[in-house]
Amino acid sequence: MRVDLFDFELPPERIALRPVEPRDEARLLVIRPGSRDLSDHIIRDLPGFLQQGDILVVNDTKVIPARLHGFRERGDARARIEVTLHKRESESTWRAFVKPAKKLRAGETILFEATLPQSEPSSSQSEEPAEISSLSARVLEKAEEGEVILDFDQSGDALEAALHLFGEMPLPPYIAGKRAPDTRDLDDYQTVFANRSGAVAAPTASLHFTPALIAAIEARGVRLCRVTLHVGAATFLPVKAEDTDAHRMHAEWGEVSEEAATLLNEAHARGHRIVAAGTTSLRVLESAADEHGSIHPYRGETSIFITPGFHFRAVDMLLTNFHLPRSTLFMLVCAFAGLDRMKRAYLHAIDTHYRFYSYGDACLLFRTEESET
Repeated sequence: MRVDLFDFELPPERIALRPVEPRDEARLLVIRPGSRDLSDHIIRDLPGFLQQGDILVVNDTKVIPARLHGFRERGDARARIEVTLHKRESESTWRAFVKPAKKLRAGETILFEATLPQSEPSSSQSEEPAEISSLSARVLEKAEEGEVILDFDQSGDALEAALHLFGEMPLPPYIAGKRAPDTRDLDDYQTVFANRSGAVAAPTASLHFTPALIAAIEARGVRLCRVTLHVGAATFLPVKAEDTDAHRMHAEWGEVSEEAATLLNEAHARGHRIVAAGTTSLRVLESAADEHGSIHPYRGETSIFITPGFHFRAVDMLLTNFHLPRSTLFMLVCAFAGLDRMKRAYLHAIDTHYRFYSYGDACLLFRTEESET
């Protein structure tokens, strides 16, 4: 499909730089199939759209301080470098995007500068790592679009601890370009479900959840199911190709446990719905589903790319934030609820002052039949 079909104009003032407080007072645009398909609510109304027996699937990934600032030295020259990690390759190596990348060479070393401590290392670490006073990484390989593979001088738990000392929360570029990360983002850019470290971007639909909202959902007879997808920074990359067939997706690591697969399959067998909290939950579920709709235990990488015409096998409803124009995530929601309907919904959201992107408001989508897409 032509990528320009997924373009729209967004006034800059619609981009949220902070979340609303409390989180569950964000606005919620409900998008259903049919002629009267749009209605305005708030996140706190979400339980009223769920039914007993539904399964709400959430992503339990935890965002790490994945943005680093440092420099490379070449003779007497020193050049500043910004690094955003996006995919772990081994205990000491990461794929990353660097700026500027043009003059950086394979074999060079980047020395990183410490920031204020961002958070405590994960409590799951079995040993207290030794005190870390420096952090550096060697450029193993350069790829396209500013991507490199970095080999750090720390590994495993020690590297994770170092990132908490030298890194900062990786706010998306449309926020970071307008203000610097601060201590508020340590909580704001982490969901209540965060448990497994590895994401370099938040699963933003779940940023709206509070303990009170979760209790109200469970009181409706809805069960929560946890899956994992470690979100990569590539989720913010624009699609530069003219046609979706020419776009290359970056892989992300995900897991659906055997227990989760069994719960979800039993719910569908009883006629109940699977509700994905976020495109990340949806992507890992659709990666784990076979052509008949059965969900299998899954552990590994996925580079699933969902555009209109995709046959959804696992997910019946989707809670998600508002996405960037020409992005793979806007293509996904158009595949789920219909291109024309989503473009009208976004125009309505813009006209009625919804807040967009990671810290913005949300929409609840009911899956459109394939004949309507």
